[in-house]
Amino acid sequence: MKQRILIVEDEAKYARVLQLELENEGYGAAVRYDGAEGLQTALAEDFDLILLDLMLPQKNGLEILQEVKRAKAVPVIILTARDQVMDKVKGHDTGADYYLTKPCAIEELLACIRNLLKRNLPHETAVLKCGPLEINLGEHSVVCAGQSVGLTKKEYDLLVFLVRNKNAVITREKILSSVWEYDFYGDTNIVDVYIRYLRGKLDDKLGVKLIETLRGAGYIIRDS
Repeated sequence: MKQRILIVEDEAKYARVLQLELENEGYGAAVRYDGAEGLQTALAEDFDLILLDLMLPQKNGLEILQEVKRAKAVPVIILTARDQVMDKVKGHDTGADYYLTKPCAIEELLACIRNLLKRNLPHETAVLKCGPLEINLGEHSVVCAGQSVGLTKKEYDLLVFLVRNKNAVITREKILSSVWEYDFYGDTNIVDVYIRYLRGKLDDKLGVKLIETLRGAGYIIRDS
């Protein structure tokens, strides 16, 4: 699966150059041209890395950086024309993993990207077990009742979270903030939808009873 990089850059030509370079290196690249849309996309979707300009319309880069780092453990490279020492200090203090100034050699940028993505590769090789369920964290594979189960990334993340917290009642709000990785206010139906997806692929298809609903409380997966 391609590693995905979000480019938040208001200079369309420069953003396009970055996108083409990244795609040529085998990455998936998405571009957003203003700060508000960039922040919304960064919080709503899963990216392996973010390239972030500081001087953006709607919302500036430091505000975006602060909100993203508060919500997710995604590496961020600031790529900006602002080269003052205090700008760099603020960028690093706010959570930037690298601070590069334009014009930046593409080879340097790609080296920084490779270093950050290598640093963030998962190192887990353990197998989580719960009743007839086995999850290989290193391979991101799921076996239930002896059968391989194909899950989407979000279904997999939800199942791992439930199994890590097996035998404990987990509220919808806790699931949402932990699995979707952002604070949520309002409707939590998205959790119910994904629980239904999991039940369709595990409980219903394989004839097992794994995920229980405790009315008014949340969900539990028992190790039985």
